[in-house]
Amino acid sequence: MIIYVNACAGLDGNGTKERPFKRINEAAKVARPGDTVSVAPGVYREYVNPVNAGTEDARIVYRSEEPLGAVITGAERLTGWKQLDNGLWTARVDNGVFGNYNPYTTYVYGDWYFAGKSKHTGCVWLNGQALYEAASAEEAARGEIYPCSWDQANSTRKWFAEQDGNETVFTCNFQGADPNRENVEITVRRECFWPDKTGVSYITVSGFTVCQAATTWAPPAAYQDGMIGPHWSKGWIIEDCEIWGSKCAGICLGKYLDPDNDHYFTVKHVKSPTQMERDAVCRGQYHGWVKEKVGGHIIRRNNIHHCEQGGIIGRMGAVFSVIEDNHIHHINNMMELGGAEIAGIKLHAAIDVTMRRNHIHHCTMGIWTDWEAQGTRITQNLLHDNQKPENAEILKGGMMSQDIFVEVGHGPTLIDNNILLSDVSLRMATQGVAMVHNLICGSFTSVDGGTGDRYTPYHIPHRTEVMGFMTILHGDDRFYNNIFVQKYPAEDVTVLSDSDSSKSFRENRIVGTQVMDIYPTYEDWIKQFDMDTDVPNMMKLGPAHAGKLPVWCQGNVYLNGAKPCKNERHGLVNEDGGVFVELTEKDGRPALRTNVYDYLWDFSVSMVSSDTLGKAFEPEERYENPDGTDILFNTDYLGSHRGARVLPGPFADKESSGKELF
Repeated sequence: MIIYVNACAGLDGNGTKERPFKRINEAAKVARPGDTVSVAPGVYREYVNPVNAGTEDARIVYRSEEPLGAVITGAERLTGWKQLDNGLWTARVDNGVFGNYNPYTTYVYGDWYFAGKSKHTGCVWLNGQALYEAASAEEAARGEIYPCSWDQANSTRKWFAEQDGNETVFTCNFQGADPNRENVEITVRRECFWPDKTGVSYITVSGFTVCQAATTWAPPAAYQDGMIGPHWSKGWIIEDCEIWGSKCAGICLGKYLDPDNDHYFTVKHVKSPTQMERDAVCRGQYHGWVKEKVGGHIIRRNNIHHCEQGGIIGRMGAVFSVIEDNHIHHINNMMELGGAEIAGIKLHAAIDVTMRRNHIHHCTMGIWTDWEAQGTRITQNLLHDNQKPENAEILKGGMMSQDIFVEVGHGPTLIDNNILLSDVSLRMATQGVAMVHNLICGSFTSVDGGTGDRYTPYHIPHRTEVMGFMTILHGDDRFYNNIFVQKYPAEDVTVLSDSDSSKSFRENRIVGTQVMDIYPTYEDWIKQFDMDTDVPNMMKLGPAHAGKLPVWCQGNVYLNGAKPCKNERHGLVNEDGGVFVELTEKDGRPALRTNVYDYLWDFSVSMVSSDTLGKAFEPEERYENPDGTDILFNTDYLGSHRGARVLPGPFADKESSGKELF
C-alpha cells in the first residue's frame, strides 16, 4: 500500500492520494510491512517516530517524491526580532515549544568530551548558516573571530540564550543582517527521524533532506542518538539523502540505552571510560547484540555535511553494515565542540563493516575506527584536506587531524585501494592492520605504543560474541603494494596532548614505513617461542608474550623522499624530486593529477590475496570478506581489473590515474 503525505494538505487526511496526511509522523503511525510512505515536496517541521518495523522481505519505505524535495527539519522559524541599542537583536520564545527537551538549557556533555559544559545543544541559524554560541550578550556584541574555527570569517556572528521565567530569550549579533528580512531559525527538536524504541527494523529512508537537530553528544559507552538513525535495530537503508546541521551526529547507528551503564562516568564519574566500554560490550548480550538482531544497515549515496560531532557515528550498532558512495565533508569545522568522538565516520566495534567509495574531506578527522575494528574494510575511498587550516588554532582538548585513525583493536582491519592525501594518512594506535594498494601522501603516527594497558575485546570471527580480551601489543601489520609520496614537509611537528592541552610532543611527518623499523620480522619474532624442551618454561616466555608483534612490508614504492622500513622486501625507492600528486576537477568531479606512474619504470609487484595476508594474531581471523570467502586484490580503486602485470598503488594502469575519481 502507498501512504501519501503532503505538507500542503488539510488536517483531515487519511493517507490516500486524494486526501494525504499533512505530517510524515501520521503515516509513520500506521505504516505496516510492505508499505511505502510517499512524501511530497515541502518543509516538514516535525519529529518522525516510526512505530512499526518492516521485515526482511517486506520493508517499510519512506520516500521523497522529488529527490531532496521533502525536508525534515528540527528547526522552527523565529520572527518578531527587536533591535537593541548596541546593534544586537533580541527575540523571546515560550518554552512550551520545546516540550520536555529544551536545547537552550541542555549542554553538550558526556564521556570523552573535553570542551567542558559551555555549549548548548541548540543553535540559531541565519539563512541556513549556524551562528556561534556566546557565553554572554556582551560577548555576542563584541563579535570577535573565533580562532579555532575553520571558517573564521563567519565566526563573528554570535547567539546567546538565557532563561527568563517560562521563556528563552535570544540575543544575537547578525553582523548587519536584518533578521526580520532574512530566514532566522532556532533548533527545537532533538531528532528528525528516529524511533523512540529499539527493534524497529527494516526501514528505508530515501531521498530526503534531513537537517538542523539539537542532538546530544554521542559518547562511546552511553546512549547515542543522531538526527536520523535506526536506534538499535537491524537492516535500515538510508540512501540519497542530504543530511546537515546536526549539533552532534548526523546519522547515528549506535548504542542502546542502559541507564546503569550510561551514568557511571557521565554523572557518577566512578568508573574509567575504558572500563565503561568493556562493560558496554559485555552488557550488550542483554540488549540483543547479535548478528540476527542488530546492524546490517546500508548507508549509501548521501551528502552529509556541517555536523559538529560526526557525519556517521555508532557504537556496536553498526556491525555488519555497508557505508558506501557517500560524500562526507565539513565536519566539526566550527570547532565549538572538542572530544575523542569527532570524525566524518566514527565507529566503535565496526565488526565486518565495509566503508567503500566514500569521498571524505575537510573534516577534523576522516574515518576513525575505535575498538574492535575486526573484519573492518576501508576500500576505494578518497580522503583529503582532513587537516586543520593554517590559520585555525587547536581547540583545548581537541583531537589531531588525519585521514584514518585505527585505535586499540586487534584486527583484522583492511585498508586497500584508497587515495589518502592529507598530511597524516593513518594514526595507528592499534595492531592487526593491513594496507594494500593505497596511494599514501601523509605520514603514519602513533605506531610505537602510547595506548597503555587498554584491554579490549576480540570476537568470534564474523560474530559479535566476545572471544577474549587483550591489551594492545602493537605490530601485526602488513604493508603490500602501496605508493608512498612525501607530499608535505618532512619535519616533525609539535602537537598538543589530546587529554592535557598543557603538554605537547613531537609527531612524525616523514612518509613511509620507516616508522616500522622497531618491529621484528616474522622470522625473528617466532624464534622466541622455539623452546629446547618439550614442556616450555612459560615464565621464560613472558617477555615474548608481551613484546611487539611482527610487521610485513613488501612491494611498496617510496617517492619524493618517502622512507622504507629496513625490512622492506622487493621495494622501489626513487629519490628523484619532481613527483606531484594534486587533486583537481574534471567535468565538475574530483580527479587526480599525478606523475607517480612515470617513476615506476618497469617495476611490478605480486598479486595479493587473503592467503598473502594471513591471520590477525589475536582473533586468529583471516583478512577475508564478511561471508568468509577469500579476497583477491585484482580490482583497483575504479573497479578496473588488474591484469598479468600488477602495479603498486590504487590504479591498475597509468591511464586510470587521470580519470574522474567518482
